[in-house]
Amino acid sequence: MPKKIITRAVAIKNLNKYIGKDLRKLAKNFKITTYETGKQNKGWKGLILERLAGLENNVSKAPNGLSWELKSVSFHNVKNLLVPKETMAITMINPQELKDNEFYKSHCWSKLKSIIFCAVMWYGKNAEKAELIKVTSLDFAETDELIKEIKADYDLIRNKLIKKGFASLTGSDGKWIQARTKGAGHGSISRAFYARTSLVKKIFETSI
Repeated sequence: MPKKIITRAVAIKNLNKYIGKDLRKLAKNFKITTYETGKQNKGWKGLILERLAGLENNVSKAPNGLSWELKSVSFHNVKNLLVPKETMAITMINPQELKDNEFYKSHCWSKLKSIIFCAVMWYGKNAEKAELIKVTSLDFAETDELIKEIKADYDLIRNKLIKKGFASLTGSDGKWIQARTKGAGHGSISRAFYARTSLVKKIFETSI
C-alpha cells in the first residue's frame, strides 16, 4: 500500500487539531523521551510535531520529495504579552551559494517559504508542560512590504560578504533576518541565517 503524501497544507491541518494540547503528554504517548532520562532530548519537540503532522518517525523532513519542514518556536509571557523567547535558525550559510544567488533564488528564501512555524508555550527549562499554541506559515506575496524588507536584509548581508568577506558577517546586520555565528563558543567560524524575534512575532501576530 503506497504511503500517504503529506503536503504542507495537510500537515498544517493535522497540527491544528492539537492546538492547546500538551506536547509533553503527547510525547509520552508516542514513547518519545523528553527529560525522563535526566538528560534533555533537545529534538523531542520536533519529533512529536512531525508525528502530529502525519509523518512517521523515520521519514525525512521533505516527505515524498515535497519541500517543507517544521520549526518549533518557544513563546513566553512578558507583561501579559505572548512573545518569542529567542531567535530562530533558518539555514546555514554557504558563502559561495550566498554570493551566487539573489534572494528569490537563494536557499534562505527557499527555506523561509517552506517552513511550518509551530509556537510552543515555554514555562522554563525541563518544565512539566509545553502546549502547542499556534501553527502558521509565511504566506506572503513577493510584493508584500515585509518580504521586500527581508530581501533588503539579504541583499545587505550578501553585498557585505562580497565586499568584505565571510568573516565580516555579524548579527548586527539586518532588520528582520541576521547572519551570525552558529556553533559552540565565540571562535566558531560558521554562520547561519536567523529570524530575529521581531520577524517570528510578525509571522504569528495575525493569528496569536
